[in-house]
Amino acid sequence: MAAHASAPHETGPVPEARRLLLVSASMGAGHDSVAAELAGRARAAGREAQVVDVLDLLPRGLGAGLRGCYETCVRRTPWAYGALYHLFFRLGRGRRPNGAPLARLAADAFLTSVRRSRCDLVVPVFHLAAQLTGELRATGVLRVPSTVMIVDFAVHRQWLHPGNDRHLCVSEDAARQVRRWLGGPAETVGPVVDPRFFGDGTGTGARAPRERAAGRPGTGRPAVLVSAGAWGVGSDLPATAGLLVEHGFRPVVLSGRNERLRRALAAIPGVTAPGWVTDMPRLLHGCAAMVDNAAGQTAVQALAAGLPVVAYRPLPGHGEQGVRRMAALGLCDLAADATGLVDSLDRLTGPGPERARRVAAGRALFRDDLLARLLARPSQVPSSS
Repeated sequence: MAAHASAPHETGPVPEARRLLLVSASMGAGHDSVAAELAGRARAAGREAQVVDVLDLLPRGLGAGLRGCYETCVRRTPWAYGALYHLFFRLGRGRRPNGAPLARLAADAFLTSVRRSRCDLVVPVFHLAAQLTGELRATGVLRVPSTVMIVDFAVHRQWLHPGNDRHLCVSEDAARQVRRWLGGPAETVGPVVDPRFFGDGTGTGARAPRERAAGRPGTGRPAVLVSAGAWGVGSDLPATAGLLVEHGFRPVVLSGRNERLRRALAAIPGVTAPGWVTDMPRLLHGCAAMVDNAAGQTAVQALAAGLPVVAYRPLPGHGEQGVRRMAALGLCDLAADATGLVDSLDRLTGPGPERARRVAAGRALFRDDLLARLLARPSQVPSSS
């Protein structure tokens, strides 16, 4: 299946699935944005689609507590989250804890959602949801096929349950990981982003519109987006922003809903700190590159928008593993230190063959038949992509 370096247009035979139930989780904003985009595409194609939050399906406020604990951990004790990731998430042989016991607590509420939606395909886009559907499929309780949409470049063990019917992955590298560990069907469909993210990607060649979008016209310095996710989590982001200003860049730092961080960033001369952003495509099209720490949804949105990505000070656990996978695939630079960060941005923010190659590599991830692959019943799906 050929990949395309432009906005995707869904093609292929008319699939069979008519009603989808997408199972997300409000852990940050990335999983929900994927679920919303998939649901929107399905509805535009004449299908029915509903989205439920697996955290809301857990009893007695357990989901909210789990979300709060995770956010607190990655904010205040990221080393502890790294240890938990190593224990619960890292791929490897041998018996280790998994998410199935926790997922079972959501089973009754989930099955009620399945009945009410009358869905003929369930689509987990979060790993706990994949454990839930896999467990129910393996025991025969869930009679509806389950297609897992794995949104991470580094596949971890909580995504993998042999009860699920198939897995859709952002890269062939991720699909190979799934096939290796489960032996079941795994396809490469590319990342899921709103088509509005696909822009010109030429960087400094479109300087005036980019400067207006980033909020400071006329400075003549390349705008660099620094992402800290929906929760504004990162390692000494003010220091990173100050470093970029010092070396002639114009940092635009996403602090999510972290107002304290936004105020600290806004106090640094030369830094733009917009707070919560509602028009990410416009903002990305106003920047020349992105500094990332998590290999999450903002990173793939940047790739769709034609921005080179440089990973710096990644979050422990999924962030570190994800950016290493992206770097190995030629999708980002992984800067070891401040000097490496500045060197990468110097090379990638200006026009030239190196930037062009990086933009092309990012755009090549995206496929033109994602919706058709999603809606296809498992019996229609080949064993490899």
